[in-house]
Order: sequence, then structure tokens, then C-alpha cells
Amino acid sequence: MTAGTTTVGLEIDDAGLARVTLRRGEAGNAIDLDLARGLLQAARACAREAVRAVLLTGEGKSFCVGGDLREFSRLSGEALEKHLTAVTDALHDALRTFAASDAPVVAAVQGSVAGAGIGLAAAADVTLAADDASFTAAYTGIGYSPDAGVSWFLPRLVGPKRALDLLLTNRRVPAAEAAAIGLVSRAVAPDRLTAEAERTAEALRGGPTTAFGATRRLVTAGLTTDLGPHLDREARALAAAAASDTGREGVAAFLGKRAPDFTRIPPRP
Repeated sequence: MTAGTTTVGLEIDDAGLARVTLRRGEAGNAIDLDLARGLLQAARACAREAVRAVLLTGEGKSFCVGGDLREFSRLSGEALEKHLTAVTDALHDALRTFAASDAPVVAAVQGSVAGAGIGLAAAADVTLAADDASFTAAYTGIGYSPDAGVSWFLPRLVGPKRALDLLLTNRRVPAAEAAAIGLVSRAVAPDRLTAEAERTAEALRGGPTTAFGATRRLVTAGLTTDLGPHLDREARALAAAAASDTGREGVAAFLGKRAPDFTRIPPRP
């Protein structure tokens, strides 16, 4: 399946891997209203088609430099407020839709990553960064506050003290430091970024999608839940996983000394 918009490309192959591509490379993939809506459309298509994994990339030199300030600067007052609300509503709905899916998301980021671009990178389950990529919060530098989940993700990934350092000072964080503090999963050589991201997404595509979904939700819930209730949640999730087709295939493969074939089990819509 090939779909998408002029600003966000979407390809879903027969094996269930969705490739979502930001297509405003000439503008650093800055997020305007069209791109935000295109990302939401892509997220909904992935949910509708019950994909097994998502690979998120950006065309051009930079993954995403944040909001499109040129677009925003053409408006003022109430018109600007309404416009930014429309942009963030679409962008945030896209993030919610990806997060609600069982399919893990892999992001490959290069060049400058700023503002909402950090939110997109942080929202992915596995984020690979080119060695020469850099990250800058940027919001307060122009008198804005964060969006795209940045103020939610950063404290959880790097800790509240370091998150405030990044958000208030807007200092540039090179890829090596981003990996060291947990902002990204790992940094790779620029000429290996695409291949490594594809390899990671393909591996996840062939995995136990429903178990991935349960694991994603447990990790997220565990950040805000006391241990006791979380242990109960884990127990229920494990019992459901064990009784599922995915769990039965995994155990049968282990006992039969063979590789499991999770791809024969359709992902949940």
C-alpha cells in the first residue's frame, strides 16, 4: 500500500512494515499544518491496516527542525492561536495514535533535530541518530513553550533536572551525548543510519506484535503507577499473552527448538 500526502509519505509493504517519511526536506521538515495533518493521516492508516512495525524518517539534511516559524509568522493574535491549536491538535493526535498501537516505532534521525522534532524522536520506541546529528529544544529561545510531548518525554528519558537544563538553556546536544543521557537509543555512523534503521524495523516487524504492544503499555504505565497496582497489571498482561496465539507459538517454538513464526499471526487492528 502506498499513500500519504505531499508532505508525509506512507508505504506499507505486504509484510506489514510501514515507512512514514517526512517530505519537506527543503524546509528541514518543519512542521506546518499540512505536515501535521499528513502525519495524523499516516498514523490512522497504520492503525487501520494493523501494521507490525513503523519506520519514521525525514528526507533531506535534517530529520525535523520543529515548527514552521515562517508559516506561524504570517499570522498574529487570535488567528495565530487558532492556527497553532490546529497544528498541535493534529500532531498530538498522531502521537496518540502511534502510541495506542501494538506496532513498535523506529525513528532514524539526522542533521538538526529541534523543537517538535525532538518530540517525534523521543516518542519512538527505538531512536537511532546519525553521529553528526544534534538536538536543541529551541522553544524558549523564541519565547514559546514545548509541544509534541517534549515536556512529557524529556523528564522521563533524561530526568527532570537535565530536561529543564535542555529546555531552558537550549544548548546543543550532540548525538553521542544524546545517546549517553538516554534521549536516543544509540548513535551510528551517518552512512549506516538508513541500513541500521531498516534492519531494526525489519526485525521488529517479524516479532510478536501483540506482546510488543503489551510491553509498550506496561512501560508507559509503570512511569506513573505505584508498584503494587503495576504488578497486578503485569500479571494480567502476562496471563493474556500466554493464552494468546502469539504466546502459544512462542512457547511451541522454544520447546520444539525452532525459530518462532509470529508473522503468521495477524496483528490486532
